[in-house]
Amino acid sequence: MYLEHQRTLATHVRGFLREKYNLDLPNIVIDQPPDVAMGEFALPLSFELAKKLRKAPRKIAEEIVAELPLPEGFEKFEVAGAGYINARLKREVAAPALAQGRLVGALSHAGEGAADVSGKILVEHTSINPNKAAHIGHLRNAILGDTFVRLLRGAGHVVDIQNYIDNTGVQVADVVVGFLELEKKSKQQIAELIGSDPRFDYYCWDLYARVSQWYEQDKEHLKARADALHAIERGGNDTAEIADMISTSVLRRHLETMDRLDIEYDFLPRESEILHLHFWNAAFEKLKETGVLTFETEGKNKGCWIMRRAGTESAESEDSDLSSDFAEDFDRVSEEDQKVIVRSNGTVGYVGKDIAYHMWKFGLLGRDFGYRKFYRYPNQHECWISTTDGEKNHPHFGGVVENYNVIDVRQSEAQNTVKEALRDLGHGAAADHFTHFSYGMVVLTPRCAAELGYNLSEEDKARSFIGVSGRKGFGVKADDLLDQLIASAKNEVDSRHPQLSDAERLDIATQIAIGALRYFMLKYTKQSVIAFDFKDALSFEGETGPYAQYAVVRATSIFRKAGVDPESFADQVSAQLSAQDFAQYFGDPEGNEIWELWLTSAKTSYVIGQCIATTEPAYLAKHVFQLGQLFNTFYHRYPILSEPDEKRRLFLLATAAVVRRELIRSLAVMGIKVPPVM
Repeated sequence: MYLEHQRTLATHVRGFLREKYNLDLPNIVIDQPPDVAMGEFALPLSFELAKKLRKAPRKIAEEIVAELPLPEGFEKFEVAGAGYINARLKREVAAPALAQGRLVGALSHAGEGAADVSGKILVEHTSINPNKAAHIGHLRNAILGDTFVRLLRGAGHVVDIQNYIDNTGVQVADVVVGFLELEKKSKQQIAELIGSDPRFDYYCWDLYARVSQWYEQDKEHLKARADALHAIERGGNDTAEIADMISTSVLRRHLETMDRLDIEYDFLPRESEILHLHFWNAAFEKLKETGVLTFETEGKNKGCWIMRRAGTESAESEDSDLSSDFAEDFDRVSEEDQKVIVRSNGTVGYVGKDIAYHMWKFGLLGRDFGYRKFYRYPNQHECWISTTDGEKNHPHFGGVVENYNVIDVRQSEAQNTVKEALRDLGHGAAADHFTHFSYGMVVLTPRCAAELGYNLSEEDKARSFIGVSGRKGFGVKADDLLDQLIASAKNEVDSRHPQLSDAERLDIATQIAIGALRYFMLKYTKQSVIAFDFKDALSFEGETGPYAQYAVVRATSIFRKAGVDPESFADQVSAQLSAQDFAQYFGDPEGNEIWELWLTSAKTSYVIGQCIATTEPAYLAKHVFQLGQLFNTFYHRYPILSEPDEKRRLFLLATAAVVRRELIRSLAVMGIKVPPVM
């Protein structure tokens, strides 16, 4: 409703200015007054027109207000301050429409940032190296990516979800080296271990740390890594087969972990197919033909193929120690200068393979993957994976018109290099529709690290946060984090609802824990470094997931006690309350306060549009918190069920129903379910 009226107002004012002043303003800025009592919209356009018309802003505002006809649904215009124009809605008209869910153009047009996209949008997220268990930093990536997918789909867009699998890179090679050189295991022994250990990814986590220490003991050991990398890229040998066994098993564990958070994927493109189906060869020829790549014959990059104009300076944390702690955990990392696309030893860096992958994404390569089914979710959704020779009947992937990559901010240089390669190849449109959805790191508070069983020095205990390092084996595995969050939530649920069965309490605790984690990861702007803390995330007070869930549970309890279905009540209330009734109650002394709750509820679609246009899901988290705060104040101030005036009681119930609906809708876009009790 809010977004629809905002658009109506902008169109109306634009037409008036064209007729009155012969001025065409393509963008009409519309704000909100500081107090809802002053109206719902504020237009500062008089200040913009002052120079053009050579008049004082207030005088221009007075002229406009005197002659501007009221659009449908508006009550009046008023001049405020030095020249603002405030616009008031007819509350008695807007409220019944909102109650009935008649949000014209709401979700179907919410994503203004992608409003001109008529084709398929691709969101690539998670993209964990398949060499060890997922950790807390990967959870932020996956939650951001999944929420952005939900935002786009909620706005009516067709979206493909891809999770890029670097199964031929350094990290996988290191685990292979660990099995072959440190543990002296044969291919058969590794296969038996995979079959017998349900948490094989945890085993690889520890082995990866041991391999890193082995490299540090003697740099000559790094030759084993180089040999493994070459063998994996060539394929058709035991080392490559071992790498495939390990990466496939770890990948399956990653999907199981993310499924606990209701995060799903459509397609898993693997780097091995980019090599074996000659995606890179096709891209390499085009890059050389167009002069995007040049061969270096001297200097530090002698023997390498490089890009002359590659990326920008990489983004780094302000805390250099923190940055170095995380450096080896870059997914799809390239250790050399990002402009080196092919190393002097002939191996292709991550960026080179990523250029080929993105040419495929936009339908520019002239080649395609083979596809086979890989993982079926409990809801029967099929996740496909790339292969060299796949099934004949499969969904169509690739050939998208818009691409978003949810990848760590520290890989900005690599992402810019890929984008510039597309542009230099003559695919400017593809480069323009390539967005690096970057985000900051996740660290731990000392309290959280201690709760997870890590021994901290006195120096560590005094720090504001603790960095993690996969190579050092210090970090928080995603499944461990989820298990502990669920256990903590269940302790609370057990004490509050002992009458429920253990299975019911566990289900409620799981919804609370997942809601807490997802909200915690989303409430910070994406560039922020997050210091995770159990106590903060699970709190029932403040800006947390449980706080928002509890607001819905409270609203639901009102309707349960009243014996009324909240889902249908809001739709029916307009038949019981007239426009005059709404006008009366919004005109009461407390009417502005209650109207603010209705107006905030009406902004869900507007906020979704903001999130998409700015690739910033934090706006939706802020919207949910604000709505929850306003509702909790309303809940404590107005004893709805004991209200003696029947019509006013219906009005208050309608308020609760509208807020409940918009909170549930917003939380669903954030991937958060609401339990029946808390």
